[in-house]
Amino acid sequence: MSFVENRAGALTRHRLLWPVVILVALLALNVAFTDNFLHVQMRDGHLYGSLIDILRFGAPLILVALGMTLVIATGGIDLSVGSVVAIGGALACMQISGLADQNSVGGVLAAIGLTLAVALALGAWNGFLVAAVGIQPIIATLILMVAGRGLAQLITDGQIITINSAPYKLVGGGYWLTLPFGILVVIALTALTAFLTRRLALGMFIESVGGNAEASRLSGIRSRGVLIVAYTFCGLCAGIAGLMISSNVSSADGNNAGLWIELDAILAVVIGGTSLSGGRFSLGGTVLGALIIQTLTTTIYSIGVPPETTLLFKALVVTIVCLLQSPSFRRRVFQWESDPPPPAPGGGSGRPFTGEAAGEQEREETVRNR
Repeated sequence: MSFVENRAGALTRHRLLWPVVILVALLALNVAFTDNFLHVQMRDGHLYGSLIDILRFGAPLILVALGMTLVIATGGIDLSVGSVVAIGGALACMQISGLADQNSVGGVLAAIGLTLAVALALGAWNGFLVAAVGIQPIIATLILMVAGRGLAQLITDGQIITINSAPYKLVGGGYWLTLPFGILVVIALTALTAFLTRRLALGMFIESVGGNAEASRLSGIRSRGVLIVAYTFCGLCAGIAGLMISSNVSSADGNNAGLWIELDAILAVVIGGTSLSGGRFSLGGTVLGALIIQTLTTTIYSIGVPPETTLLFKALVVTIVCLLQSPSFRRRVFQWESDPPPPAPGGGSGRPFTGEAAGEQEREETVRNR
């Protein structure tokens, strides 16, 4: 087999190939239905265009999916991120609405700091229930998913809180260095997450706990601490996403903010190639999966899919992506061959030694053993 064939085979087996293909296909479909879809222009020192909008509106989902990736990598799941998003937005807007001057930078920073502290506490609570109490992750986070939504409505008194704060507007709807500020936050947090998990030992600990928590504990890894860190980080990401969403619309809706974002985050993680059973994870794949979901949402509106069939259309596309990622499905449907067997230790054919070759191999092994 030639070098080119080897490289082509490796490329077709890469876990991110099909997500990239689907993303390119969605972008091509938008180009066909939307004029100047790929056009990006500079107006008043800011970048505008459909691609910029996909990144800006997809920023909260990317953040939530990053936190969800680490949780899933530990073998768990967090269903409460949508409620944490709602709590974060409600708490920040409630604090800002009570300021004498809503444009006060100090007051806005205090509201943001309080929101992030609460988000960290909620994430740590989930981690405590899972790691210390021993409750199954789906049940432990389901508790906060239900109670958290009620807490968000309690904070807002069941009303939609509107604010008029220019400093807070920057978080989700403002621009800095020509780019939407939310995109810069995503880039910074993604880089920080990649550094902590790939340059330090944290990522190895997370994968070890996800592979076998008991074996990790016996080998000296504090699996409980790793679990709490993962869930706490997930809560922080959801809190920042809540700030972005509420800032973008200058209001907080405890009932609808972050609704079903936990499902989109889980889909983004799965599309990115991270297994729900835990173990190895891919941050780049998660970002790619989140961009696919946001691009799909944009495509739905571009091609005029009826609103009542939007969720069905999204589920269909996600199902296709997941099936294309499955090697067994590709072999059965497209009749693609599986990976060739590795060559035998003494020859390149992959067949066992016979006759004189077997005798020669046995003599060589005897000499080496001596």
